[in-house]
Amino acid sequence: MKAWYLIHSKPRLEAVASEQLQRQGYETYLPLAPVRRRKRGRMFSDVGPMFPRYLFIHLSDKTDDWGPIRSTIGVANLVRFAQSPARVPDNLIEALKQREDSKGVQILASTGFEQGEKVRIAEGPFEGYEAIFQAHTSKDRVILLLQIAEKQISLKLDESLIESLA
Repeated sequence: MKAWYLIHSKPRLEAVASEQLQRQGYETYLPLAPVRRRKRGRMFSDVGPMFPRYLFIHLSDKTDDWGPIRSTIGVANLVRFAQSPARVPDNLIEALKQREDSKGVQILASTGFEQGEKVRIAEGPFEGYEAIFQAHTSKDRVILLLQIAEKQISLKLDESLIESLA
């Protein structure tokens, strides 16, 4: 009977570890999620590991050879609690797989900004300005109130361009 276990990878080598383990015949799962990254002072959307430095491997404690796992490129070690490998519930893996879009990227819930919450604009001509969240409009768009020169203006932006101050 196979079960899912947790692997700790070397920094930023989750995908390499997953690929190398698959080449050796192991079944792995690396959930991906949308992430915001900064490059040369600009924010941009990207896709990266949902759990940085972790991935899952499907193994049988009876038939699979666990020996080569730890020496695989990108793998730091198999996560253990006391002397036992960290077993991950099958229903967690299934739930993660069900939340993926057609490209294998997790569909995450909205950030949940609330009316009146202070936010910071992370990119664009108003980058660095603080504003007050007013409402969600259509998909991924929000309305903000921005104080400029003693006057409040209403501004519509992509939700990914703002960040919470909390």
